[in-house]
Amino acid sequence: LILQASPVVQLVMLLLLLASLYSWYLIAKLHMSYKKAQADDEHFQKIFWSGAELNTLYNNAQLNSKRVGLEDIFYQGLGEFFKLKKRSAAPAQTIDGTERILRVSLSRDQSNLEQGLGALASIGSVAPYVGLFGTVWGIMNAFIGLADVDQVTLATVAPGIAEALVATAIGLFSAIPAVIAYNRFARDIDRVATHQETFIEEFSNILQRNLGAQPAPTGHTASGH
Repeated sequence: LILQASPVVQLVMLLLLLASLYSWYLIAKLHMSYKKAQADDEHFQKIFWSGAELNTLYNNAQLNSKRVGLEDIFYQGLGEFFKLKKRSAAPAQTIDGTERILRVSLSRDQSNLEQGLGALASIGSVAPYVGLFGTVWGIMNAFIGLADVDQVTLATVAPGIAEALVATAIGLFSAIPAVIAYNRFARDIDRVATHQETFIEEFSNILQRNLGAQPAPTGHTASGH
């Protein structure tokens, strides 16, 4: 069915196959990125809430050139906190500036995690229509070929239509895994973002206590900080 299809339909099938292979590469990459981000964040939070000194955590993060996730968010935020505190900025200004850097670091980390999601969404939404285009083109050629046939039967029509429908099948084969993976990874990344936002709020409360300000209520204790 594939070898006997028209060149245009064969080209469509090839593009869809390449799109499918690329989507599976993105799925594997996003899966490993999410698992690593989750493990790194859990490891850092375990150390953070064990009562380690902020200066010690900051120095360790400074030595780690490959810091990501919560460790990088913590490093950027505490670095800004130290900078503003050294300038003798007002407590409210110090906290506001620190929280602003924490949010920027969070946004940057989320952008890194989301790399590839857009391509998955494009494949999931476009591939069925590309396959449908191949099918329409193949059926059109099949009916054009019937112009020279004296008697049209199912046996003369079926092969051309079957060849054309393969393009739609390949389009769906490319799109369905991409859509499922996109929905799953978008949900997983949102879960990571929620945990990181909770950490930012708790970390801000700890910094407020260091400045002698009244912290907002939090669900975690911060003994040792």
